[in-house]
Amino acid sequence: MCELLWTLWSPTWTKGPERYPLSAPAFDNPDFVEVVIHSYRHRFMYAPGDPALEWIEEALTRQPPISVPTISLCGADDGVGPAPEIDEDIAHFTGRYERRVLAGVGHNIPEEAPEATVRALLDLLEG
Repeated sequence: MCELLWTLWSPTWTKGPERYPLSAPAFDNPDFVEVVIHSYRHRFMYAPGDPALEWIEEALTRQPPISVPTISLCGADDGVGPAPEIDEDIAHFTGRYERRVLAGVGHNIPEEAPEATVRALLDLLEG
């Protein structure tokens, strides 16, 4: 199942099949299935989160403006959540903000597009 999801989330990533076996040993963790299933249930509001982290959830609901310089990278081929045509996130930023939609890139941006990832970091550092 994980291999299928890996493929669906980054359908145009040519190195995906050769990289998958490198991450597969993580699935041998005894609580892998429980943690992953709970994560999805929580994300879609079918399960409560960790009560110790509730204060963070509450702070996030207030959505304070983000003033730090930001470059948002989005994979144009992301099978989990493709970048919408209209950038709805821009309203949350008061500082320098730029969204870069990367053609031919899926969900795993740092591994699928390392050059674009580093370029964004350097652009932020250069101001």
